[in-house]
Amino acid sequence: MAGGSHSGSAAGGGAPGLLPLLLLLLCAAAIIHRGDGQNLVTEDVTVVEGDVATISCRVKNSDDSVIQLLNPNRQTIYFRDFRPLKDSRFQLVNFSNSELRVSLTNVSISDEGRYFCQLYTDPPQEIYTTITVLVPPRNLVIDIQKETAVEGEEIELNCTAMASRPATTIRWFKGNKELTGKSEVEQWSDMYTVTSQLVLKVGREDDGVPVICLVDHPAVKDLQTQRYLEVMYKPQVRVSQNYPVQGLTREGEPLELTCAAIGKPQPTDMRWLRVDDEMPQHVVVSGSNLLISNLNKTDNGTYRCEASNAVGKSHADYMLFVYDTTATTEPAVHDSRAGEEGAIRSVDHAVVGGVVAVVVFAMLCLLIILGRYFARHKGTYFTHEAKGADDAADADTAIINAEGGQNNSEEKKEYFI
Repeated sequence: MAGGSHSGSAAGGGAPGLLPLLLLLLCAAAIIHRGDGQNLVTEDVTVVEGDVATISCRVKNSDDSVIQLLNPNRQTIYFRDFRPLKDSRFQLVNFSNSELRVSLTNVSISDEGRYFCQLYTDPPQEIYTTITVLVPPRNLVIDIQKETAVEGEEIELNCTAMASRPATTIRWFKGNKELTGKSEVEQWSDMYTVTSQLVLKVGREDDGVPVICLVDHPAVKDLQTQRYLEVMYKPQVRVSQNYPVQGLTREGEPLELTCAAIGKPQPTDMRWLRVDDEMPQHVVVSGSNLLISNLNKTDNGTYRCEASNAVGKSHADYMLFVYDTTATTEPAVHDSRAGEEGAIRSVDHAVVGGVVAVVVFAMLCLLIILGRYFARHKGTYFTHEAKGADDAADADTAIINAEGGQNNSEEKKEYFI
């Protein structure tokens, strides 16, 4: 954009006798500064150090007046199409009655400032354009507190972008995830050095992941550097059943287990043991494999595989339950499974017992309800053949009363055919 409007002419220094002339020039400059109807047009220029800057002085309504370009020290760079200045980095790009365009190659910080376009009219006109020089970071370095970290530790990383202008903005990434760091800015003359600190707690999943320091700066794109994390962690242990592949572990059949461990550094010590009991003598252990060629009930128990490295020790458990040879039903959950960190997996027989108990309870309730139903609807049969006999004093009287009651009774009638 065009800068502020100033007036003046290229006046050099004069002898004391030229004081009246100097005063006249100052008055003319004041008149030009206050003048309206500016006829010159230019734009500010932003350029990266070492690149080419182009300065354009344009006249909106040309009247064939002379165009002149001056540097920040008000030295004439070009007068029309003539270059009085001996700096060969300035080259004429275009000259006409309406434009003076000049290029400046290999721009440096010392070239920054205001450049003046002058038009020799009556009164003279002047406008300035500002050249701003951007300097990208000269070096980008990541320093890491520890080359190798242990899982769970906090490490400190520092990224430094040196000698830039303006100051850079530093961003951190771990893989594709952006993280937040803390930046400090130091200024040396016209240059800025920025240091950003990142504190990171590492886990085993971070091993081999790049930590990226990326610079946001108007003078450069995609400037970044990275360091790969190296994280040590204790073993991760897993027990798998090779045979039988599926189904029950039955008495008389073989069992083969394999232990696998991953860690950094790679585990060097791996061993099998039986939890809360001694290992049966017929069990064969070969490296990471455990083999029982002929299972029996005494083999029931928990078998553990332990692995260790320089960081620590871990284990996985396998619970063995040996079924009878007659067992044919596959359990809902296999009783023999590998575990992580001592987790024991077994068949929950309580589930089966619970189902049976519920069925028995339901049947008992049904029988009770049916019994009460039949009891309430059962008829009561009363006979009146010996009515009055209960009140007799002796057997003879009872017989007489009974016969009398039988003769007088109107409720009972018997018919014989």
